[in-house]
Amino acid sequence: MQAITVRDREAGPDGLSLSERPYPHAAENDVVVRVHASGFTPGELNWPATWTDRAGRDRTPSVPGHELSGVVAGLGYGTTGLTVGQRVFGLADWARDGALAEYVAVEARNLAPLPADVDHVRAAALPISGLTAWQGLFDHGRLTAGQTVLIHGVAGAVGSIAAQLARAAGARVIGTGRSADRERAAAVGADTFLDLETGKLEDAGEADVVFDVIGGDILERSAALVRAGGTLVTIAQPPKVRPKDGRAVFFVVEPDRARLADLAARVRDGRLTVRVDAVRPLAEAPVALAPATRARGKTIIRVTED
Repeated sequence: MQAITVRDREAGPDGLSLSERPYPHAAENDVVVRVHASGFTPGELNWPATWTDRAGRDRTPSVPGHELSGVVAGLGYGTTGLTVGQRVFGLADWARDGALAEYVAVEARNLAPLPADVDHVRAAALPISGLTAWQGLFDHGRLTAGQTVLIHGVAGAVGSIAAQLARAAGARVIGTGRSADRERAAAVGADTFLDLETGKLEDAGEADVVFDVIGGDILERSAALVRAGGTLVTIAQPPKVRPKDGRAVFFVVEPDRARLADLAARVRDGRLTVRVDAVRPLAEAPVALAPATRARGKTIIRVTED
């Protein structure tokens, strides 16, 4: 099969290349998925799991891309809950070959059924962004109706979904971003928008939950914006500054089949929109994912036609 592989850690995205790889083996409780569309996170080339397995052994050449949508092509021993020919989407395991490939082996529990009326491109853009948004807001941030959430990067892949989910839960949304993001912020439900290029972060006001995807100085200054009893949540880096009377949480997204199914239902019903700014074929993935050409929003790689 064809797949995008990486061999040289120092090369970064420039080290991505289209290669021939063996058809994947379905271990116990695995499924093999024929990939229709795949998502890629630029930061994953810095993840240790991209280069070594769980025992710390080198596993290059490795296949990146951990968001996928496709059709079940084979079942491993003992696999239940999914069937051959079924449409699925979800997360490929961090420490195994990913989904920038024609086929990928995935733990069945990391996948959810995909409704027939949700296309594979939108589905492939949903797992990391959707689960990150939900877990950050509700599992870690404990956001409830009537509260206020401040979302940094509100026009991005994670932030735009977080804003929609927060509004649906009855929360007030303050979004931050660049000047060009103002219109997108309004479209995903931000009640107010702060331009980080021209405005002062502290003018955003206090919030019960601050959800950060940026890190650095923005993360550290955000601790002072958390109301008493509130939570600073970040996916960027462990925070060095904590709220005076609140919690600070750094987390990495986890698979969740039930939540994936709920997110897909929201997309199907029109209650949630997923931002996809570019769709490219597998052969063009190395160019599409290079920093010089990457779209501002989500880039999805179409591996197989629907």
